[in-house]
Amino acid sequence: MIVDENAVVSSIADAIGEPARARMLYSLMDGHARTSTELAVVAEVSPSTASVHLSRLKDERLVNVVAQGKHRYYSIANANVAAALEALSVLAGGPRQRFVPTTPSRLRAARTCYDHLAGTIGVLLHDRFIALSWLEPAGRVKDYAITPAGERALDALGIDVDGLRRQRRRLAFGCLDWSERRPHLGGALAADVLRIALQRRWLRQDLDSRALTVTALGARELQKRFGIRVTSSRQAA
Repeated sequence: MIVDENAVVSSIADAIGEPARARMLYSLMDGHARTSTELAVVAEVSPSTASVHLSRLKDERLVNVVAQGKHRYYSIANANVAAALEALSVLAGGPRQRFVPTTPSRLRAARTCYDHLAGTIGVLLHDRFIALSWLEPAGRVKDYAITPAGERALDALGIDVDGLRRQRRRLAFGCLDWSERRPHLGGALAADVLRIALQRRWLRQDLDSRALTVTALGARELQKRFGIRVTSSRQAA
């Protein structure tokens, strides 16, 4: 079957060119995922109309959707889509508003997500594990394998990688963060990282909420071991 490239380009351009859909796409350019409800507000349309627009964007492979709990989160499909939108921004001119989380600061900094670490620090740890080449993409989308370098580093941290692999659960994957709208680390590895952080008193768990407090010892260890700086106000950088 011969594909008419002009028709494909025209269809994509039409999808981007509709004002409500354009507002949705550009709101996702900061790298954070959003729900259809949030995108309906951004686009200034009803939730039902937003669903129609998002279906079109998904059909054109301009956005990805991830179902997590009762929500569906939308994000820019890939770097090529982002580059195309960025180029259009250059032609159009004008700045775009950044995503500003409304999550309470105590929960945003660090909290539990089931049995693993979430929030700003959880996202930064996810990114550092990848930057340090401790993890690499594997198998299905968003799953990670632990590299030989990662095995050595995690072993030094007190994590039994072979034991994790024997567990009947996903080893490591990118879990979309509720407040940061970027992935933190989920799976058996993430659960063990949180266990060790609590055991060694790097983190202290609140009795009445999911919030986690980074201790003075934890701040030192996070910087020493992972290059993550945390101030006394628990804001990571």
